[in-house]
Amino acid sequence: MIRAENIHKAYGNLQVLKGISLDIPKGEIVSIVGASGAGKSTLLHILGALDKADTGRVIFNDIDISLLNEKKLSAFRNKMIGFVFQFHHLLPEFTALENVCIPAYIAGESKKAAIEKASRLLDFLKLSERLEHKPSALSGGEQQRVAVARALVNNPAVVLADEPSGNLDSASSLELHELFFRLRDEFKQTFVIVTHNKELADMANRQLVMKDGIIDRA
Repeated sequence: MIRAENIHKAYGNLQVLKGISLDIPKGEIVSIVGASGAGKSTLLHILGALDKADTGRVIFNDIDISLLNEKKLSAFRNKMIGFVFQFHHLLPEFTALENVCIPAYIAGESKKAAIEKASRLLDFLKLSERLEHKPSALSGGEQQRVAVARALVNNPAVVLADEPSGNLDSASSLELHELFFRLRDEFKQTFVIVTHNKELADMANRQLVMKDGIIDRA
């Protein structure tokens, strides 16, 4: 479903990615591990069209995303890719339900349809009692589950997660990890997860080890 071909990326004189190629099929959970500075997050941002490679290309369901203009790229990200970060980035002035609805509104969904989809997701994630709570009234684990619901609301082809459990306690981390695998099993959801969490990395279908800007081991 996703194919990266010979991806290079530098910031000034610092060569961060030095020729990354990989394939990610539908319904697979892929973990990307490695020391800080290995280029994991940079690779994830390029796969998610948040950043552009200097050379190489990313093919997504036969679409070369490097050929899309900014408007088409923005629409592509909104509909095809869900993002989950270490810090959930929920908007504090909005409720859990409203936060989850935002990407659906951006995609042009009606208010009724967005609320129905968001409510179903939050119910699936065991947050049906928390729909009207703002982030400050939710635990860290609950906030991250809201962020997962937000990532899923447009039925993305893939969810890209950058240290999704890095800000959670061990119990909440385990709950989040189990959720990812439940989503894979029930909905064939594809995940690419950058993580330092060994348990999560080991649970994945496939583990890619990055070192000094290359995939050292797959």
